[in-house]
Amino acid sequence: VHETSLLRQEPNQRRLGAGEVLFEVGDHATHMYAVIEGEIEIVDGERVVETVGPDEIFGEMAILDRRHAHPRSATARASADTLLAEVDQERFLRLVKLNPLFALTVMNRLADRLRRGW
Repeated sequence: VHETSLLRQEPNQRRLGAGEVLFEVGDHATHMYAVIEGEIEIVDGERVVETVGPDEIFGEMAILDRRHAHPRSATARASADTLLAEVDQERFLRLVKLNPLFALTVMNRLADRLRRGW
């Protein structure tokens, strides 16, 4: 079972219609997200840098470094009707206590994105 699949049961969920923007570059970042159904495109300018599908996470930097307010570094928009789990830092810490491997999964995703240079 993929570690992020536990987010399918998250109480804080949000629906987006195809083409709807979740956040834009420069927005204040407070949550990370997991795709439950559908697909999110991460966009830098006009370029889609990543497509995030079911059981994948994005926006994790928002909950990993809360000492400083950091703006979003890209835009996230739904490329199909999408259901998301919204996770703030407090909930993230509870999930890590519940399943420590979840933290490793988040760190691996972040490291992968950093290696790709965005």
